Amino acid sequence: MVLETNVTKMFGIKHPIFAAPMGPFYTTKLTVAVSEAGGLGVLSHTNLFGKGSLEEMKENMEYVVEHTDKPFGFNIRTSRMQIDAPRLCREIPKFIMKNPKIKEQCLYAVTSAGTPKMLRRSKNFKKLLESGSQIKHFHVAPALWLADKCVDAGVDGIVITGTEGGGHQSYEKVSTLVLLQQVMKKYPQFPVIACGGYATGEGLASALTMGAGAVAMGSRFIASKESEFHETYKQIIPAAQAQDTVLVTGVFGPIRLWKNKYAKEHDLISDKEEKLAQEAELTAEEVLEDQKHYEMIYDGNTEDGAVLLGQSIGIIDKIEEVSYIIDNIVNSAEKCLINARLLINE
Repeated sequence: MVLETNVTKMFGIKHPIFAAPMGPFYTTKLTVAVSEAGGLGVLSHTNLFGKGSLEEMKENMEYVVEHTDKPFGFNIRTSRMQIDAPRLCREIPKFIMKNPKIKEQCLYAVTSAGTPKMLRRSKNFKKLLESGSQIKHFHVAPALWLADKCVDAGVDGIVITGTEGGGHQSYEKVSTLVLLQQVMKKYPQFPVIACGGYATGEGLASALTMGAGAVAMGSRFIASKESEFHETYKQIIPAAQAQDTVLVTGVFGPIRLWKNKYAKEHDLISDKEEKLAQEAELTAEEVLEDQKHYEMIYDGNTEDGAVLLGQSIGIIDKIEEVSYIIDNIVNSAEKCLINARLLINE
């Protein structure tokens, strides 16, 4: 049985499994592992340790094509607080055009945490498309009204992420289960990747039966042998429960973190208006100070660091190789779908 969907056909991949964007952390080796295993790996938008995100992304892309000939993607956070986003949207498409191997393999651009229009309006992205690139642009939508904006902006697909997911979320706090149904009811033929709470074959099967073309996973891939995340970060997951995460306010808005000292020192702002008022008072020094808590993770400081994890940690009990994770999830999903078909036949 082959789980072929509109999304697997769009990207020419074997399995309907994507890596979720996990910036600002490095996911270069993880991208290679996921793509090699038949899914689609995604390079994160990284800007830690004072390094320039543009040069980092270029180097990461070069590394990927040196280690796999499979398709891969990249993420740009287009938030109003992400000052390097406009430059990335201008320069990365130009870089891809100048590198034939990268142009051939880099088929997925996923923007998040802000507007979908920034990349689509980039003259260089338009030139990249005109040059024959098969790259597709998806945007992350954690709310139905954001999915509407994505469709209106002309994106090729949407990543629907519910409040269970780790990382950036919306103020609506709608679960993936409900949000995915809302989106598929309104846009039944639109390419959709479901994200937030997925870590098993049962989850993949449920998303596919509701109309999604694939799932994207973050926490499940953090708990892999190939991911660049610190071992102490990874080891949090097997023993954790679903209720061990919490929504707090981050630089871009609500963010789901593992409950530690850092998370407990942050409140959750109730709406976007309050967040805008907070941003108006933020200094550049305060933003840089907060970023240090993401850098702490690389030294294994899981108490003071910002540990991004979703509620799916409650159903992950082992650190495993990426190829095993993907094969096991796909095989389990196939069994679920076969059983569902038998119920219909009966």
